[in-house]
Amino acid sequence: MSDARLEVTDALGRRIVPISKGQFEIGRRETNDLRLAGSEVSRDHAEIVVQNNRFTLRDRSSRYGTYVNGDQVTERVLAHGDRVRLGRTGGAEMVFLLADSPPPQERATTTAIGDLRQIAVLLEGLRALGSGRVLDDVLSLVLDSAIEVSGAERGFIMLDQAGELEFKMARNRGRVILPGASFATSRKIPEEVFRTGEPRIVADLLDSELANFHSGTVALGIRNVLCVPLRLVRYLDKGEAAGEERRIGVLYLDSREKGSLLSNSTRAALETLATEAAVAIENARLYRETMEKARMEQEMRIAAEIQQALLPKAGRAGAYFRAAASSLPCRSIGGDFYDYVDLSDGSLGFALGDVAGKGPPAALLSAMMQGMFAAQAAGNDSPSQTIRKVNLALYRRGIESRFVTLMYGALYADGQLTYCNAGHNPPLVVSKDGFRRLERGGPIVGLFEGASYEEETVTLTAGDWLIVFSDGISEAMSAEGEEYGESRILSCVQSHAAVDPQHMLDALFSDVREFARGAAQSDDITAMVLRYQG
Repeated sequence: MSDARLEVTDALGRRIVPISKGQFEIGRRETNDLRLAGSEVSRDHAEIVVQNNRFTLRDRSSRYGTYVNGDQVTERVLAHGDRVRLGRTGGAEMVFLLADSPPPQERATTTAIGDLRQIAVLLEGLRALGSGRVLDDVLSLVLDSAIEVSGAERGFIMLDQAGELEFKMARNRGRVILPGASFATSRKIPEEVFRTGEPRIVADLLDSELANFHSGTVALGIRNVLCVPLRLVRYLDKGEAAGEERRIGVLYLDSREKGSLLSNSTRAALETLATEAAVAIENARLYRETMEKARMEQEMRIAAEIQQALLPKAGRAGAYFRAAASSLPCRSIGGDFYDYVDLSDGSLGFALGDVAGKGPPAALLSAMMQGMFAAQAAGNDSPSQTIRKVNLALYRRGIESRFVTLMYGALYADGQLTYCNAGHNPPLVVSKDGFRRLERGGPIVGLFEGASYEEETVTLTAGDWLIVFSDGISEAMSAEGEEYGESRILSCVQSHAAVDPQHMLDALFSDVREFARGAAQSDDITAMVLRYQG
């Protein structure tokens, strides 16, 4: 075997690698004989097969192709001095050398390629730092590097925002920030490049059909334009899976003088730079989104603590009753609420409500409803009158598509219970002899301005249980899609009839959780249990 070697130039610099095997494998995979990094280098990109002192380069179905002296090949016998490139834009370049041949004639290389190596190393280091840099820092670095490589006078970056390009940053030669409003240019070229994913070069704006669209640019003396897409390539773990590629924006450069801006090497350099830059930009954006998410989660934790503080203590006891209540939000904060009121006539007022919807909007309305209820109940009106006033107050605020089911009752020492049910799940009175539903009332609160409400008085006997609950309990779903239902509530209450209200509440919540094991909680779970002592 002849003494052959590859002179490799990539992001890590220049080095000599001997071809020491009959089948010399090249690619990103760690087990390859020559492992190369680069956005356009496949895991198993190419191989050199040695037979009878012939060195044959073969492409291994790579994603971006293998090139010899600028021509894409699937198989080529290499000659001394042949230049091999992996990928379209020079992700890695190699020169094939034989020991017994004279040195190949040196080819001129532009300073742009040399600069690109430095930029690739710089961006690789930036990515290694993680997401510590903010987006503006990354955009500035990319623009300054691109201007330095290409010799352009100015440039800007536009990023994808929900399918539309949004102007993010413009820089001038000398690392000067340009206000977006002062950057006179048409969106036609950037939008075309983003849509097609193909670079666009304009040698002279005056000689093209774009002159009318770039009158402001032409007036500044700008003639030459180069715009490349920012392509984000994500490689998957499985070797047989294709990498994911999507466009996240464009890099635009222009200049008065051609210089090296329009050369093939500059275009190749900027395409590679754009691919590397896309990863750094995306990492910075993800970091910012992570920080914003963390801030929102902290705010939601505080909101949840405030909401829990607005609710009364879970347990309440009097001379003739014992009660307990609790609420478990579907999300951090929920739309259910409950409250107790000590009325001036010695009775206990209690309420449980369920606001339509979930999350922050429902939680805000829940807090407002709790305040409304407390204010109206303090007037010592009957339950139906109190709910009528609450309904009118909510309706007049005109909060669109926000309604509330509400149950309000007053329990007296002699066992008389007067209640009004405004569209809520019927509470259950469970006694030794059976049970009854409390259904008398009216429509949900906030729907009609002149809604009328009725009330009913029932008599409890010592030992009777009153169970008030939201539909998050009765409509809790099992993993098989079955509802918890009223019958299971009754069964749980009857099997724990001898315990105190707090233990009854714990047993009910535990039974619901066990029933719904394996299924996601889809609604707020709230219940109040009250036992009449007599």
